[in-house]
Amino acid sequence: MTNIQQILDKPNVAVITGGASGIGLAAAKRFAKAGMSVVIADLGGDRLAAARGELEAVAGTQRVMAVETDVSDRSSLETLEKSVVQRFGRVHVLMNNAGIGPETSIFSAQADWDSILGVNLLGVINGTRVFGPNMLAHGEPGLIINTGSKQGITTPPGNPAYNVSKAGVKVFTEALEHELRNREGSKMSAHLLIPGFVFTGLTKGDRTEKPAAAWTPEQTVDFMIESLKRGDFYILCPDNDVARQVDERRMAWAIGDIIENRPPLSRWHKDYADRFKAFLEEKR
Repeated sequence: MTNIQQILDKPNVAVITGGASGIGLAAAKRFAKAGMSVVIADLGGDRLAAARGELEAVAGTQRVMAVETDVSDRSSLETLEKSVVQRFGRVHVLMNNAGIGPETSIFSAQADWDSILGVNLLGVINGTRVFGPNMLAHGEPGLIINTGSKQGITTPPGNPAYNVSKAGVKVFTEALEHELRNREGSKMSAHLLIPGFVFTGLTKGDRTEKPAAAWTPEQTVDFMIESLKRGDFYILCPDNDVARQVDERRMAWAIGDIIENRPPLSRWHKDYADRFKAFLEEKR
């Protein structure tokens, strides 16, 4: 059992980056409904204002704050943290959720690589390093939730910058949890959210209706909360198309590339297609 129930049962404070839409906004609403004050940070003034209005309908104006923030810029996060502390005092939940995903290749534009790594990876590192010290210092239960991706674990072909960024989030969050649990007096824990196929602005493309295979952001956040209550570090979300058992087999095959000295990304290698299919269908 983690501190999540203690945190939700009190009028504490949650900060969510990428909070103007998708999983971030769904999480902000969930925390607000539980009685917490919520701070959403994002880019895009109109989107941020609209999201703030939705949250104020749930929690009222006194418990909602919306701040335009560039998570790739540490100084922007430092400004955010000062504003939050000035208004609410203490932060108890930090959800580093901001993410972007323009398509990349190994040799695509430097600007695309810089923006993805800046938001998806440095945004998580910056957010943790800016907010974490004061969260530790106040000595109350706290959570840092970082949004990763299955692509950061199985690293499929296509969009390598995104895969690299999310693989980095996994490694960083593992190291963070190790440090927190071994820090004397710490009442904080870290958790890695690993969404499945979720219908958000990042994934929907030109679609206007949710595909049957996808979960909603609200389903993902409900699963996250239940996982936190169990004390899970790896919050591995299924969806309506891929069960957890399938994800587990895919991940086991990925690490098997190293153990068995197969070619990298052998799951997508023509010489290993039949072997992977058989592995996926094996009963354990």
